[in-house]
Amino acid sequence: MAKHRRLLPLAALLAAGAMHVAPATASTTQEAMFQDDIQVKTNPAGTLATLRTLGVKRLRVAMQWDSVETHRGAYNFSVYDAVDRYAAADGIAVYFMVTGPAPAWQTGSHQPKGGPYGFWEPSARGFGTFVRAAGARYNGTTMTSGSTTPLPRVSFWSIWNEPNYGQSLSPQTTQGNTVQTGAALYRGLLDAGWAGLAASGHRPGRDTILIGETAPRGVSNPGDFLGIKPLRFLRALYCVNGSYEPLRGAAARALGCPTTSSGTRHFRGAHPGLFQASGFADHPYALQSNPGPPTRPTNLTGGPHSDPDFADLPQLPALERTLDRLNRVYGSHSRFPIWNTEYGYRTRPPDKLGVSQSTAADYINWAEYISYRQSRLRNSMQYLLVDPFNGIFASGLELPNGKHKATFDAYRVPLFLPVTSTRHGRRIEVWGGVRPAQTMAAATHRAQQVAIQWRKGSRGRWNTVETLTIKNPSGYIDPAVRFAGSGAVRLAWRSPGGRTFYSRTVAITVR
Repeated sequence: MAKHRRLLPLAALLAAGAMHVAPATASTTQEAMFQDDIQVKTNPAGTLATLRTLGVKRLRVAMQWDSVETHRGAYNFSVYDAVDRYAAADGIAVYFMVTGPAPAWQTGSHQPKGGPYGFWEPSARGFGTFVRAAGARYNGTTMTSGSTTPLPRVSFWSIWNEPNYGQSLSPQTTQGNTVQTGAALYRGLLDAGWAGLAASGHRPGRDTILIGETAPRGVSNPGDFLGIKPLRFLRALYCVNGSYEPLRGAAARALGCPTTSSGTRHFRGAHPGLFQASGFADHPYALQSNPGPPTRPTNLTGGPHSDPDFADLPQLPALERTLDRLNRVYGSHSRFPIWNTEYGYRTRPPDKLGVSQSTAADYINWAEYISYRQSRLRNSMQYLLVDPFNGIFASGLELPNGKHKATFDAYRVPLFLPVTSTRHGRRIEVWGGVRPAQTMAAATHRAQQVAIQWRKGSRGRWNTVETLTIKNPSGYIDPAVRFAGSGAVRLAWRSPGGRTFYSRTVAITVR
């Protein structure tokens, strides 16, 4: 198990013996978001019922263009209709990410070998038409056959998945890696998707519309199908150079950017999504390492230090600064909230690139604590409920046979202690909570409680040190607690059904 270091300077508060109160900069009400497209699309009723018991508040669903436009100009939304209705019945909000792959007739020609089909030079015009149809379908007025009520309105959208990754949008670069074609392609898709949502009644203010959905890392020379570093991608997307000066001449022309000062003045109006979006989405994966330190390029491209153009979880403040600066170039004062829209830890077995189940349980709680400490981060995220049968990207909370992994309980009742060693008489911060607490409180009209338990050594009897009523809307607690000695700590929650659920166990040392 990894040893944890304090992530923020709270030592003075704890040393004084005071109860910890989350600072004003913390994201104490972040929303629990989840995604598992295979399970949700094939078994929406059962999967959503499980997610409800886990306290999930929002479901991210990839609405793939080619799964809807199965014939030229003809759309079939039946799979997404079912997800929309079942989610509403379980009190879970739906978030549709409209994305590729595109139908074959909506892609460019002369795709080289080595990349997936449906992502090569997708038609921005065709995409805009598809998004407009999707927006109209889920604007709260559409009646379907056999139903007496319209489809529930979907008020949360994002546009395209991982546009800085060549497996999701290609080519990424051309002309010997000198032209960032992927950024230009995404700008066109974003403009079209934004217009399609607007034309179907979805606008910021009433709806949440995210841009980005970026992969957290990349390489300097991605060619057609590798990924480019996300902050470098953003500079090209917003038509600036490394010094944040607007591109000019051939460099601007190659990216479809303004080549004159007059054009720069009109850039903001011509691309409203870049400036009016409700927030920016990122996938801040940590490459199976612990989520505390930034990813080092040695894992990818060589070099001893973290890469300033990456956007993994610890480096989200750099992403925020980059977005703020890009907006200021064009006189915009937008400060986008950040949404973590894909995150999880793969486990071994079955995934050869994963970590152990117990380590993954530790890491998902640690990552959520880091999220909790970032004021502009709006949510926590878990990608996959069930591991794939092929064992690749096994970041689920369950094995394919339905058996719960260690991460299942760690997700339902998270626990993280940023410091696990202290002197006798001093307090230790105990962060965690009960994710389904508010869902259960609403269903039973009774406030939920969680017990902080301690045992001496590794085999002693568990004793309840404190019992807290959960008041936080996201189910979090964050007290500082005094323990009698070395041993272990856990959380215990007795559900309305009478069963007691536990967090993972964390060892502490009291000297």
